[in-house]
Amino acid sequence: MEFTELERRARALAAAARGRGAAGPARRRVLGIAGPPGAGKSTLAARLASALGPETAAVVPMDGFHLAQAELRRLGRADRKGAPDTFDAAGYAALLRRLRDPAPDGPAGPVYAPAFDRTLEEPVAGSIPVEPGVPLVITEGNYLLHGAGEWAAVRPLLDEVWFLAPDDALRVRRLVDRHIAHGKEPAHATAWVARSDEANARLVAPGRVLADLVVEHLGPA
Repeated sequence: MEFTELERRARALAAAARGRGAAGPARRRVLGIAGPPGAGKSTLAARLASALGPETAAVVPMDGFHLAQAELRRLGRADRKGAPDTFDAAGYAALLRRLRDPAPDGPAGPVYAPAFDRTLEEPVAGSIPVEPGVPLVITEGNYLLHGAGEWAAVRPLLDEVWFLAPDDALRVRRLVDRHIAHGKEPAHATAWVARSDEANARLVAPGRVLADLVVEHLGPA
């Protein structure tokens, strides 16, 4: 699939949010980009936001809702970081609701979203401002189509969801390289991908059938 087609679909979502109705500002649209670890979700989200421009689109990653490392240790989940129960899924859904609906009396200030710092390996609150005039939020993450527990609240809050499904061998290589780039030894990175990331990839795979669009191959820029 060509990037220009994805950009066209994203622009159409933004255009649907720009008008005003009798009850006030049109609702902001939310585009979800889902898929297994290493599928290229954050890369595509950033590419779309760059093409559309900051007045049209903002990126709010699901990864900002990672639980803090200290809380993962307290819960005994640090060795499974990245699994569904290592995120604040309810908090993520609450932010999506807030982003979708404008203030009842018109534009207010920005809505702030958290980001995930891969150098610190920690979420950082208040990192991403979403200005009131921005008509499209692009959110990306593994579990947007995961219907278990508190994650079930996410899909109804997304106007459209794309599922990225690249070649698995390429995806695994990307994951190992990413872990190495962020400080893991090569053997540790390979073992972590095989044990943790691939378990999560198998978990999210069934969500593919719930997506509005499946992207198996994305053409060059």
